Amino acid sequence: MPYNKISELPDPVKNALPKHAQEIYMAAFNNAWDKYKDPDERRGNAGREETTHKIAWSAVKQDYEKKGDEWRKKS
Repeated sequence: MPYNKISELPDPVKNALPKHAQEIYMAAFNNAWDKYKDPDERRGNAGREETTHKIAWSAVKQDYEKKGDEWRKKS
């Protein structure tokens, strides 16, 4: 279920991340959704959606870090 626009992202993502981080999340999720459609490409017995959400969060954490309750761009 790739996302077509930021407003479709899950509430925890929309409510926690700044707009740029949401864009990173959406792009990473959509790319991973296509890449990991074959179960043999995933680790263990992880589902496609679980795998792609993990990858999306990992992409966000490349540029952003959580400080208290807020996600901020790394300096």
